Amino acid sequence: MDQKQLKQIFLDTDFVHKSGTAEELKVAEYLKAQCDALGVSARIEPFPVAMGDMEEAHVFADGEEIPCKGFTCCGSGEVEAELYYMPAMDPVSKAGVKDKIVLLDQQGIGYFDYQDLVKAGAKGILFRYNDANFPNHDIDERDLRPHVVGDAEKLLSAMLHVADAVKLVESGAKKAKIVIRQNEYQGESHNVIAEIPGKRPEWITMTAHYDTTALSHGAYDNMSGCAGLLGVMNALKDKELNYGLRFIFCGSEERGLLGSKAYVRDHEADLESTALNINLDMIGSTMGKFIACVSAEEALASYLRYMGAELNFPVESKTGVYSSDSTPFADKGVPAVSLARIAGGLVAPIHVRYDTMAVMSMAQMEKDIAFIAEFTRRMACSAACPVKRDIPENVRKELDEYLFKKRKG
Repeated sequence: MDQKQLKQIFLDTDFVHKSGTAEELKVAEYLKAQCDALGVSARIEPFPVAMGDMEEAHVFADGEEIPCKGFTCCGSGEVEAELYYMPAMDPVSKAGVKDKIVLLDQQGIGYFDYQDLVKAGAKGILFRYNDANFPNHDIDERDLRPHVVGDAEKLLSAMLHVADAVKLVESGAKKAKIVIRQNEYQGESHNVIAEIPGKRPEWITMTAHYDTTALSHGAYDNMSGCAGLLGVMNALKDKELNYGLRFIFCGSEERGLLGSKAYVRDHEADLESTALNINLDMIGSTMGKFIACVSAEEALASYLRYMGAELNFPVESKTGVYSSDSTPFADKGVPAVSLARIAGGLVAPIHVRYDTMAVMSMAQMEKDIAFIAEFTRRMACSAACPVKRDIPENVRKELDEYLFKKRKG
């Protein structure tokens, strides 16, 4: 797959395609067509996602309306209470939330912190988004995720621009009011699955997510990973492989890895015959270091470093948990590795309007794909997959904390 073909993939998907929307499905159908065109038959598998159509959302502070975006799936209604700024989620700060609308210095919230706020008596939550130095006044659309709420009550929640949040703290605003009306329903997202069979009835799964956030066109995060899967597919489709390759283009990753979670749930019987997961999330940026985050034995991290040295392709490799679609596989006991070229937010920001083709290099895409394809070929052609089917204790602990099975510390 040459640079012109790679560039066309980015051009064809150069629009917002967030979870559960018609635009996301359009990209799923496009990726299926790309697989089919390469001679690798693909199918689309739907899975349910919680959705909400926002009818109105308002935030008032001391009677003055503040621009906001309501969180979908946080319920509907009105709440008015004293405003309480929380710069951190420490126990002392949490002790002061009773009967307050809390303003958090962050963009979202995890399970344990949300449960703590509900138990402590918080009445609503305000979050802050964006960089005060950016020239735009964007406010992101977010959702109150079902796995965060759990069995607790829903708290009305909204996102403010960081500049407005700063003004509220500076002015010492006393009272806040949140008004949200929305239609919540069960929608649908999709995974796209394609396969190159091998000699053995076992698989190496390759994953990349294709959905975007509400403001981003998602060139870097993560059409780059999807183009990477297509490049690997093109490179290996005619090779004789021992292990089959199953390519999974995941929907709704940006809302909590929903596509990969749906896959491991719906294909649980296949996981025993899955030897390894290779996940691509953000490659091919003009600048940035190539990293491998290995949710498996240290030997795989070492192998990737050695292979990089052998091929004159620097790789920073370590064990741990990467916030992407490799995690649900590792959680189910499948050794996994996420590969990425990390440029940093000042060079290639994500989840904002600046995630565009401008930060991408098709020449670097070619180099990254070539390395990933060679690594995949070596694993798929091995007489027996050399990676132990064992998740080390330290990685398992990190997985449990990431997935909110256990509190950190």
